[in-house]
Amino acid sequence: MFIEIAMIGAGTCVGLGVGFLLHRYISDKQVSDSRGLAERIVEEARKESEALKKESRLQAQDEIFNQKKELEREFKDRETQLKEEQKRLQSKEERLDAKREKVADKEAQVVELEKHLIKQEKQLADLEEDLERKADEHERRLQEISGLTAEEAREKLLAEIESRTRHEAARMVRTIEMEAKENAAKKAREILSLALQRYAGDYAGEQTVTAVTLPSEDMKGRIIGREGRNIRALEAATGVDLIIDDTPETVVLSAFSPLKREVAKLALERLIHDGRIHPARIEEVVKKVEGEMDAKLKEIGEQATFDVGVHGIHPELVNLLGRLHYRTSFSQNVLQHSMEVAFLCGVMAAELGLNEKEAKRAGLLHDLGKAVDHEVEGPHAVIGADLAKKHGESKEIVHAIAAHHEDVPPMSILANLVQAADSLSGARPGARKELLENYVKRLEELEGLATSFDGVSKAYAIQAGREIRVMVDSERVGDESTYVLCKDIAEKIENNMTYPGQIRVTVIREKRAVGYAK
Repeated sequence: MFIEIAMIGAGTCVGLGVGFLLHRYISDKQVSDSRGLAERIVEEARKESEALKKESRLQAQDEIFNQKKELEREFKDRETQLKEEQKRLQSKEERLDAKREKVADKEAQVVELEKHLIKQEKQLADLEEDLERKADEHERRLQEISGLTAEEAREKLLAEIESRTRHEAARMVRTIEMEAKENAAKKAREILSLALQRYAGDYAGEQTVTAVTLPSEDMKGRIIGREGRNIRALEAATGVDLIIDDTPETVVLSAFSPLKREVAKLALERLIHDGRIHPARIEEVVKKVEGEMDAKLKEIGEQATFDVGVHGIHPELVNLLGRLHYRTSFSQNVLQHSMEVAFLCGVMAAELGLNEKEAKRAGLLHDLGKAVDHEVEGPHAVIGADLAKKHGESKEIVHAIAAHHEDVPPMSILANLVQAADSLSGARPGARKELLENYVKRLEELEGLATSFDGVSKAYAIQAGREIRVMVDSERVGDESTYVLCKDIAEKIENNMTYPGQIRVTVIREKRAVGYAK
């Protein structure tokens, strides 16, 4: 048993030894193979590296060659450019040399010309002296022959030239006027007559007092109050003077402002109807009436815009239009006048093919400044234009408002339309009232202004001062001079007088022969 075990152990040892030797052999062989493979890889890598080095060296040589060729080409281009630049510089130098030579030649010519001019100036000075001497001699001989001094002859010559020139100017003015009238008068008459025919406005004279009817005579005492307290409170609250006289059952309210008179009238009527009249109640009623009046002004303005057919006006401007209902100008209601101007502008704009709505808008707003002219400094046309501009009206409307009294020069057809319609509305018969003393004074001033001209024998103001007829002395004023005289009179009237509308100037020259048969 032991022997078997020993044999088994010996066999195992032998197997292990053989296996170890076999394993070592295999390992050595693998190492040897690996070394051969490594050597081959190293050899291949070395060969590949040498190939890459050669290829890189060749590429570097090619690149250096290409760069060298590029540099040589650039050098040649630069050299060519430098040669061309050198040629251009040389050409410029040659041109400059030529110019210098020309300048030198011109300088020499200028010097020669200066010498020649100096010589001519001397000759001219000698000639002038000779001419002056001969002119003096000639003038002395003319004075001896004519018996007139040089100043007298000059004045006579100037007078003759002036007379001849005035006659020529008068003839030209007459020709131009006739041509203009032939082309424009007919159409203007048609437009204006049509505008006046299509609109006929009513006229009602405005006063500065308003009468309030009382239910009884006892009410006068209650209005006056104890020691006049009530009447003083009413006058202080409304700004209106109360006149209580012997007129039965009537109290008169006096004020220049129709708006204040209306407020006072409504407040007094309410106080009379209520029966409670004392200072506190008066102040309360007046404030209430003033608030209601603001709403009424807006309503009046809206009605005016509706009647004219103009929409989209700013509410503040509508309120100002309502205030114009209680504003007068030469006793003419300003709101009624504004509506009349709007209608006239619309009619004339339609005849001329213009924007009718824009013309009506400008006509309605043209006197807007009169609603606040006592509160703001300046002409009412400029004030109205500023208000219209502030509340979004167009530039054309603003300019037409500002120019309707020529506070600024009219620069558009619309401005001239508004100006013409304003004159038509104010100048038509019955539109405005004028005191007799002022009327007579204006007529006398008009006639005196016309008779102040040389050659005028008589002057007559006719048609309520709308026309003046001037009679001239036929011996002193010629036919052509009448046109110049007419222009001078019209210009002097424009510069020295204030009047509504326009004044027609007619100069009449006639020759009369009078004989008697006995």
